[in-house]
Amino acid sequence: MGFLVRLATTAIALWITTLIVPGVEVTGRNAADTALTLVVVALIFGVVNAVLKPIIKVLGCVFYLLTFGLFAFVVNALLFLFTNWIAQGLQLPFHVEGFGAAFWGAIVVAVVSWLISTVVPERREGR
Repeated sequence: MGFLVRLATTAIALWITTLIVPGVEVTGRNAADTALTLVVVALIFGVVNAVLKPIIKVLGCVFYLLTFGLFAFVVNALLFLFTNWIAQGLQLPFHVEGFGAAFWGAIVVAVVSWLISTVVPERREGR
């Protein structure tokens, strides 16, 4: 259940990002097509972050330390661009227009996801 909540949260955050950030867009034929695209892109974004981000943090730890963590913004933007590249490869109607849009898009997705997660916390199964 937690996976579906995170997936929906990321999809909503991506949708809000397309409304706020110029250069990040979904061009679906209708609302259902757009929603499906956002869910698939959210899944891709989640997998990219889950697989690549820990590797990049280990390999680039010196840059994180030297920049007091600000290098994370660059990494997040590059992962957002990589998500765009995969979506384009799958011929999804999702497009990010360059590094600037990816930079701000990644920030908006992170902030909106965090805000949604504070309102709708994941339900934990009793242990």
